Amino acid sequence: MPTVEELYRNYGILADATEQVGQIRRQAIKELPQFATGENLPRVADILTQLLQTDDSAEFNLVNNALLSIFKMDAKGTLGGLFSQILQGEDIVRERAIKFLSTKLKTLPDEVLTKEVEELILTESKKVLEDVTGEEFVLFMKILSGLKSLQTVSGRQQLVELVAEQADLEQTFNPSDPDCVDRLLQCTRQAVPLFSKNVHSTRFVTYFCEQVLPNLSSLTTPVEGLDIQLEVLKLLAEMSSFCGDMEKLETNLRKLFDKLLEYMPLPPEEAENGENAGNEEPKLQFSYVECLLYSFHQLGRKLPDFLTAKLNAEKLKDFKIRLQYFARGLQVYIRQLRLALQGKTGEALKTEENKIKVVALKITNNINVLIKDLFHIPPSYKSTVTLSWKPVQKVEIGQRRASEDTTSGSPPKKSPAGPKRDARQIYNPPSGKYSSNLSNFNYERSLQGK
Repeated sequence: MPTVEELYRNYGILADATEQVGQIRRQAIKELPQFATGENLPRVADILTQLLQTDDSAEFNLVNNALLSIFKMDAKGTLGGLFSQILQGEDIVRERAIKFLSTKLKTLPDEVLTKEVEELILTESKKVLEDVTGEEFVLFMKILSGLKSLQTVSGRQQLVELVAEQADLEQTFNPSDPDCVDRLLQCTRQAVPLFSKNVHSTRFVTYFCEQVLPNLSSLTTPVEGLDIQLEVLKLLAEMSSFCGDMEKLETNLRKLFDKLLEYMPLPPEEAENGENAGNEEPKLQFSYVECLLYSFHQLGRKLPDFLTAKLNAEKLKDFKIRLQYFARGLQVYIRQLRLALQGKTGEALKTEENKIKVVALKITNNINVLIKDLFHIPPSYKSTVTLSWKPVQKVEIGQRRASEDTTSGSPPKKSPAGPKRDARQIYNPPSGKYSSNLSNFNYERSLQGK
């Protein structure tokens, strides 16, 4: 088998950089697959992978096509060449080889991507994942989650374990280290779409309750402008739906409860004349409360007597006072939001201000439903809500009556082909616009006489 230098020399590629030489070079790339026979194929794959570093777009496309053609001849041999360069090659070659796999594997037919080939991809990917950047990790999760053999429950569980290992959940969380925070966020975002009623999020939820929630206020944001606390609480809320049996459930539920209390203020003290003794009403941070209340509601189902048997009477009374005060404020906001959005359709709802109001209405309605559940005697955990940032799942006409006949505790049916999390267009307004700063809509005044 000739070396890449010999091939270039044979085709005049090492001659002066002229247009003619460029054409000869491209012709050489086209003909490289002819050498891909038997034991030579991994070497050709290795050479073609190295050639991905070219900045010539026409040449780059030819290299991609050549790699795809030998992939169809011998997928395992081609993967050998690709992963050899990913593990040992130059940075630019490694980067482009990973992107090749993330974009081209899904275009290959089933007869090429056999179960044995997918097992090889998983095995080699695990080697690479021992030392990857955040961006590379995301690309490899895209590659692996697209493999047909990993679409099963056991396959998804394998992926969750891979992510958990990458997240380093055995280590103590360092809230002041932006790299540590970023790694946890990146990994959790990759894990969330994998969770289901059969693939549990318990390990991640436990870590968030034990390590992250107590340090929520001291988190260092890895990205400027990101509300890191809200981002963490959103991830916890999404995972809480799929939490299995938790070893220290009562302890972790208490930590979640204590954090919830921080965002559910007591009503302001009244002076002798009936007016507020303080200068202003407590600010109600609805976005945070939606996440925390939802998470508490989900985990509370596993220990339904937590509020009545695990808390002392004084603590429960304090909680109900906070719930009542928050509920009172909610009703005012909900009425004002509905009034503001009344009669608006189509383009009118697409303005930035109305988008914020629509999301705010979803948040306040969700909190309202959950608070009503907790006011039951004993507290109930039967209601279901769709988190405000997640798309509402459409119900087919034929399914509508069936869903109406189910109890409020029945989980909503999942759409068979819903969009992946990273493909959803989630509207995420800047923190504070409707959470801690609703005075923009003159709602604060409405609370003064309450």
